[in-house]
Amino acid sequence: MGLLEQCEELFKTSNLYEVLGVCKEASDSEVRRGYYKVSLQVHPDRAPGDELATTKFQVLGKAYAVLADKDQRAVYDERGIVDEESDTLDQDRNWEEHWRRLFPKITLQDILDFEKQYKGSDEEVEDLKRLYLLHEGDMDLIMESALCCTSEDEPRVKDMLQKAIDAEEVPAYKAFTHESAKKKNNHKIKAEKERKEAEEMQKEMGLNSEDSLVAMIKVKTIKMSPAVLICQMCTLYE
Repeated sequence: MGLLEQCEELFKTSNLYEVLGVCKEASDSEVRRGYYKVSLQVHPDRAPGDELATTKFQVLGKAYAVLADKDQRAVYDERGIVDEESDTLDQDRNWEEHWRRLFPKITLQDILDFEKQYKGSDEEVEDLKRLYLLHEGDMDLIMESALCCTSEDEPRVKDMLQKAIDAEEVPAYKAFTHESAKKKNNHKIKAEKERKEAEEMQKEMGLNSEDSLVAMIKVKTIKMSPAVLICQMCTLYE
């Protein structure tokens, strides 16, 4: 299966720009940032042992590799095709190592700074509208894909999306406007579960101050695996 077919199957679009969440006119740095943001959701550190996430991560790497190569991007823009035989899409390439070469080690402060800047920004609003359209108003899928969000952010996310609907920036999908009581209750259960997980992790790591708990919850919103989360927390208290 070719790259474009893989994108269609895994991301519901064969458009490489849409896969990375950027427009066709995006600059090289914007394409790189788009790749970084989307890859955080399926990075192997976030979902160890999840074969689907690993496959998505590899396909994302290939999509970025095409758009990061000046010649390949020009061919794709003009003809809508990619060269499956190019070195850029080498099947034996280690995409996780490639990712780590592109992006330096992310510290806890980097994550907190990113979240502080991102939450409530125009960029977050645009990302949420894109996810709303992609998932046709399904809040479960939207919250699963959204950056820097836990279940506690759901009212805030809904409010932003409702404003976009009222402004006729996105259509009013029934899945959003008429969400079932059962699904709403499931969201509350999930939020309570996440709160308890955060409290348990606080006890395990011996963090007692309110600031430490807040920081830990903030890091958790990036949706890393527990092992990586703990490593990042340790860097804060070294």
